[in-house]
Amino acid sequence: MTIHSKIRLLLADVDGTLLTRDKVLTEDAKAAVHELRRAGIVFAITSGRPPRGMRMLIEPLGLDGAIAGFNGGVLFNPDMSVIESHRLDPATARQTVDLILGRGLDVWIYTTNDWLIRDPKAPHVTHETSNVRFGATIVPSFTPEHLAQVVKIVGISDNLALVAACEKAAQETLGATVSAERSQPFYLDVTHPEANKGAVAVALSRLHHIPLTEIATIGDMPNDIPMFRKSGFSIAMGNASDDVKEQAHAVTDNTEHEGFAKAVRRFILQPATA
Repeated sequence: MTIHSKIRLLLADVDGTLLTRDKVLTEDAKAAVHELRRAGIVFAITSGRPPRGMRMLIEPLGLDGAIAGFNGGVLFNPDMSVIESHRLDPATARQTVDLILGRGLDVWIYTTNDWLIRDPKAPHVTHETSNVRFGATIVPSFTPEHLAQVVKIVGISDNLALVAACEKAAQETLGATVSAERSQPFYLDVTHPEANKGAVAVALSRLHHIPLTEIATIGDMPNDIPMFRKSGFSIAMGNASDDVKEQAHAVTDNTEHEGFAKAVRRFILQPATA
């Protein structure tokens, strides 16, 4: 294998990209990451997940650099120590919660360490517990003390059109005070304006002294588009929507057919005869 001369770092989304639909890290995906490392290419991950929900990937992938949870809301080391974090302004957090509830979605809030919910039987609570591998703290309401510590707010609904409409409303109403993007068709993630995956690419460029033009990104959802726009080369998963695919330089197979590993080998690592 020879190294793609222009790529020195690959930044990957987690759910729907690195992991399958059933949240499995396949042996081929792990092998592809180790091939990157042998080729001298840095591998990093970013996700809307909290840091605790990404911990199980650190050892299998041999991660040894900065990791970005909450779409960049918290940048942390493999030992879970925080490098930097971006909290929402409490007044903005209150406005966001009210907007999402007013649109008919349920709301969760995340602090650096905790996940707070109001109803344990609400949609996707069980699903999220399985994904992040820790339980939520149930509260009757979100108090000013809670809202003073918010890193991410999530709006949730199985009415996907409602989530998409809420995303647009949040972007229009809250404007530059937040970053508001869907991380899944049923999740709307709202974070600090500097907590987005484009800012993650910029931070990794600074930390690793690698120009953005030499960073590649791969993802599947609208919240991956900001990092597509910042990086020198972007790859959309085959399971991404057409809107996301149109924002990428290349498209790989879907996550159920080793799309991540195929992208690494086709677009980042090239056969010696290429």
